[in-house]
Amino acid sequence: MQTMKVLVISDIHANLTALEAVLADATGPDPKQPRYDVVWCLGDLVGYGPDPNACVERVRNLPGLVCLIGNHDQAVLGEIPLSRFNYDARRAIEWTQEVLSEASRDFLLSLPSKTVVEGVTLAHGSPRQPIWEYILDPEAAALNFEAFDTDYCLVGHSHVPLIFHCSPQDGLVTLRSIPWARPMAMEPRMILNPGSVGQPRDMDPRAAYALLNLETWTWEARRVEYNVLQVQERILEAGLPERQALRLLAGW
Repeated sequence: MQTMKVLVISDIHANLTALEAVLADATGPDPKQPRYDVVWCLGDLVGYGPDPNACVERVRNLPGLVCLIGNHDQAVLGEIPLSRFNYDARRAIEWTQEVLSEASRDFLLSLPSKTVVEGVTLAHGSPRQPIWEYILDPEAAALNFEAFDTDYCLVGHSHVPLIFHCSPQDGLVTLRSIPWARPMAMEPRMILNPGSVGQPRDMDPRAAYALLNLETWTWEARRVEYNVLQVQERILEAGLPERQALRLLAGW
């Protein structure tokens, strides 16, 4: 049976409290009839936050999971030089390397950086450079529309919810506004970013995610509040950089 309802998450960054809030919101009032059938995770399960093993364990047991590896995941595995990260990110990666379990490590090692599922391209950063490139403006999006041939591509990495559309008539790429908490009809061709679960960077501290309906081809961008102070306390207790705790409260 074809998958119909997809929970799309990205950039959890070891923030279990935000992840649980997203899963609860996406499930809805009746756990026996959740709003999603399967989960697509676009990478960066770890890094920055205090709950790497708990987040990996929670994600790997989600239904119908398709999961990508992100740049922080690769760095924790030693596959990206730490010199490519800023000071605070390096400290968080080094701490994560010390506490990461073998089971979590093995799971991250098993993940691809790009795939195609149900006719949708998935990449952590971009279809052109799956691990590292950010798609933040129409110019970058235009270059990436040439790098995939499906109608839709889902990306994460930037921690900012975004939707880009490429007109089939003239190839013009535009940034679309996001209609929050209501289904948006999708139009070929689009690049869509659900935003970040664990560390939003669009000046909104609420966790971001999306619901994708593959039967009606609609995209519903959603936000949910979570206990930021609780996460900040765990960050500081772990000895992680204070800046990582401060930024969660403002969403930057």
